[in-house]
Formats: sequence, C-alpha cells, structure tokens
Amino acid sequence: MPDILVVDDDPGLRELLAEYLTTHGLTTVTADDGPSGLAAAEAGGHDLVVLDVMLPGMDGLAVLRALRASSAVPVIMLTARGDDVDRIVGLELGADDYLAKPFNPRELVARIQAVLRRSQRDGGPEEPLRAGPLVVDPDRRTVTLDGADVPLTTTEFELLRVLVARSGRVVARESLMELARGEDYASFERSVDVHVSNVRRKLGDPARQPCLIKTVRGVGYTVPTDPAWPPCA
Repeated sequence: MPDILVVDDDPGLRELLAEYLTTHGLTTVTADDGPSGLAAAEAGGHDLVVLDVMLPGMDGLAVLRALRASSAVPVIMLTARGDDVDRIVGLELGADDYLAKPFNPRELVARIQAVLRRSQRDGGPEEPLRAGPLVVDPDRRTVTLDGADVPLTTTEFELLRVLVARSGRVVARESLMELARGEDYASFERSVDVHVSNVRRKLGDPARQPCLIKTVRGVGYTVPTDPAWPPCA
C-alpha cells in the first residue's frame, strides 16, 4: 500500500485527506508545519509527498528546495488558485505536479495515482535508450551523460525518456506531458517548459544554444540522434 505524506497546516483538510486517501488504498501520514514536514520527508519511507506552499515555520517552497538536495521523492504542491508564481517556482525547484486550492479530493487521488504509476512502472525489461553520450535506462530509472549520473525527478525522467525514445523526431509541447504521463493532461501551460528547462540545467545543456534538447520554435522539442557534445565554448 503506497505511503503518502501530507504536509498542510489546516487540521480540517489534513483530517479530510487522511480519511479520503485511506479509503482509496493509500496509507497517509500528516505533518502540520514546514520543519516537521521536511523532517518526515527526509526520514524516508514515503512514496509521495503532498506539500502545501503556505506553511508556518518554513514555507513549502523552502521545504521542497531543502528536500531536493537529498531526495527525488515525488512531490505534488498545493498552491493558491491563480498564483502562477508559486507554480512556476515549485516546478523549477523540482515539484512533479501541483494542484490549486480549493480542489476536489478525487482529483488529488487521480494526480497521486498518476505520479505513482510513473515512478513505479512495472512492465517487461526495456533496453537503455541512447542519444550520443546521453543514456536513459528505463529499468534502473537512471540517466547518465558521458558516464556520469544525472539525478532527475520522476516527471523530469519521464519527459527525457519520451524525447530520447523519439530522438530525431519533434515532440509537440502539447503532447509531451501526455506521452510522459500516459494519460490526457490539461494543466498549467508553462509546466512543460519549466520541466524541460530543469532537465537542461541538470544535464549542463546551455539554455541559449542547447545541444541535447533542442527547441523547435512554435512546435515543441527534439533530441538529436547524435548530439554534438560537449557543447562548443
């Protein structure tokens, strides 16, 4: 049974989510402020963290920043409706998804299940995917560049997996998240760009003249089958 950590300072919402998630087969642990939420997340043993942005003691973005220094555990952020700044910053810091308050608990369960499916893919053995010095191993869920490990979040890994699997072809922006998630995806329009920017940064791919993940203006992204690497100075 998947273990979910819910970090929110609203006791009524914590109780509601704990009861609702449990009825849907998800073990739930809760924390009511930033420091205790970070401590619980860093202690490990959780399959996913639901993290509110507005928290006492330490806000959710600071918790996420600290957590990403040591863990790639999937994180779904809870943000104020219409607050695009928090959403963008959360994605830049490595959040896998977000949900604007107020929300239907049923939608949160659907988001949790989607992220868990991506992070716990079963299926048969898959051969590593290669594009020049870039290797994506779907079985081990690892990425290496010139033999060096590149740590990615669940969503970042899936986006790169899709692009490398289709190397040499252009993947449309509106299709990329749907292909990565394996389901229809309608969400914040900037999320794909932010995730791709995060992957580029972690790969050391220059944002102005990327070699590994190229932008096809007005269409989407592509990974060349044999990218020039390292990039020219």
